Amino acid sequence: MVRSPPDRLGDIADSRDDTSLDQRLEARLAHRRTQGTLRQLSTTKPGMVDFSSNDYLSLSTALPSIQDSFLAQLRDRQKGTGTTSESILGAGGSRLLGGNSAFAESLEHKIAAFHGSHAALLFNSAFDANVGLLGSIPQPGDVILYDESIHASVHDGMRLSRTSLRIPFSHASVVGIAAAESLSEPPTAQSAGALEDVLEALVGGNPDAKIHRRFHDPAEVQLCTLMNIKTGGCSEDCSYCAQSTRYQKGTGLEAKRVESVESVLAAARVARDNGSTRFCMGAAWRDMRGRKNALKNIKAMVEGVHDMGMESCVTLGMIDGQQAKELKEAGLTAYNHNVDTSREFYPSVISTRTYDERLTTLGHARDAGINVCSGGIVGLGETSGDRIGLLHTVSTLPTHPESFPVNALVPIKGTPLGDQLPIEFSSMLRTIATARIIMPATIIRIAAGRKTMSEEKQALCFMAGANAVFTGEKMLTTECNGWDEDRAMFGRWGLEPMKSFQKSRTPGNQG
Repeated sequence: MVRSPPDRLGDIADSRDDTSLDQRLEARLAHRRTQGTLRQLSTTKPGMVDFSSNDYLSLSTALPSIQDSFLAQLRDRQKGTGTTSESILGAGGSRLLGGNSAFAESLEHKIAAFHGSHAALLFNSAFDANVGLLGSIPQPGDVILYDESIHASVHDGMRLSRTSLRIPFSHASVVGIAAAESLSEPPTAQSAGALEDVLEALVGGNPDAKIHRRFHDPAEVQLCTLMNIKTGGCSEDCSYCAQSTRYQKGTGLEAKRVESVESVLAAARVARDNGSTRFCMGAAWRDMRGRKNALKNIKAMVEGVHDMGMESCVTLGMIDGQQAKELKEAGLTAYNHNVDTSREFYPSVISTRTYDERLTTLGHARDAGINVCSGGIVGLGETSGDRIGLLHTVSTLPTHPESFPVNALVPIKGTPLGDQLPIEFSSMLRTIATARIIMPATIIRIAAGRKTMSEEKQALCFMAGANAVFTGEKMLTTECNGWDEDRAMFGRWGLEPMKSFQKSRTPGNQG
């Protein structure tokens, strides 16, 4: 046990029992014994099949002739009668630094010749081979397609590689080959239709189905700008949200008054001039009860946005039927009210508003003739089954939502989910692809979390069926991709902004 110098921290060290570390370790081991998770070393019993070492063919134990040959070569080198007197027991250091041998190179040449390859490279183990090759060969911009049931060493190698673009496919499936071919060169404006072909490859669809192209122009992406017209001060306890008063001390976010009609319309004008065709306004409220003056101002904002030739969307918490009618009369295009996750997982994220209250609000908007915008958040700690539950909820509403935003959780320090680890990109991609299949006419929007995605990942989302993004200066309280950045990306990938009020119809469009 390491002791602190007595003249500095001696008093503290002496006050602790020398066996305290042993006691803590023993308590931990006892806990693992109780849980059945304690692992111990053991020896292989005679007659057992070896599934653990790298001697998969049992060459070192089952064929005495191979052992005899190896021992004979050792004796030859000890006597100096072989082709070389160097040791073949192993390298004394890295092969690059001086541990290489003619014996190792000779063996590699023989292995390459046996397999008809240009070269071969020896590794200490299959694990090292996977980590070494995948950690060094893939370069930025390369795409790794891998079997979702691949060995853990492949995942370690991919994490060490210089590319973050990794696409899993179902075990033993070969549909990823088509995706690799389509991604081998950056798409151009003339090859925008290839996006649909990649979608089919990713989701294993029938090449004749072309779901996305039936209902949408594959080159069109809706540009939406979101403005927080009332920041903070919300009484809800949504575990992911910095605007809750319950987490204000930890997040440091200060509540603000409702923005003026003039300031909101000025922001909408900037968004329009930068290419956005839908302007969304969000207020951190539980509901609209007792907010007659605020509703009056919001209706003025909606009318002003409409007069600019832009679509409008608001998210104001829960609304009743009368409020929905007033918003419709003002010209509101869509009302956003996300269900967030599955009904089963929902109570672990929010307790101050029920799942059914959210569905009731969506019903009020739908009954008033307002387009419904409702989606969810991935990365809350939910399971894949919960993401299926989310999709089931929105796809079994009386009518499919006009738009389905897919948010990747942006952990905000000070909130209960502030330390949540990022979700795998493949889960985001699968959610988008599945939504496109089961809600073919719905606009699928990449919402929060896009700022952390590489351009290649964003392109994969478009290929999987996404056709809308948030763009501009900011989301509600988190970062957002800017107009200039998105304009450049659209140019590289052959995409163009969707026009307001007139999503391009294709022959198969049912919307």
